[in-house]
Amino acid sequence: MKGLKFILAGILFGVIMSKSEAISWYRIQEMFRFQSFHMYGIIGTAVIIGAIAVFLIKKFKIKDTDGSQIVLQDKKKSWPRYIIGGSIFGLGWALTGACPGPMFVNIGYGYWSMLIVIFGSLLGTYLYGVIRDKLPH
Repeated sequence: MKGLKFILAGILFGVIMSKSEAISWYRIQEMFRFQSFHMYGIIGTAVIIGAIAVFLIKKFKIKDTDGSQIVLQDKKKSWPRYIIGGSIFGLGWALTGACPGPMFVNIGYGYWSMLIVIFGSLLGTYLYGVIRDKLPH
């Protein structure tokens, strides 16, 4: 019963992603070709909501679902790693037409080719874990 709220949140996320057309390969291609503001508006809204959420978590010392204090660590800024990581993420997003959330929503829509994308994502995550200690952080 405890996992029900996460399932409901996932369903709500999927509905929002599909109704906003954020799972559409065509919308994503429009964004990467600078042909439409649609996706930039969605991403901008998400950034603003995320910033407000972080502010509220810090201000009211909000706890997680287990009752533990949420601790947000300030890490030193390292622009090269953000540029490299963002470029890899963006390239994968542009090539597949989906970022991690919409990949699963697209499977729910019956686009079974997304299983290949998810496999590649999991493989990339695994390989990062294997070579993480050898990378500059």
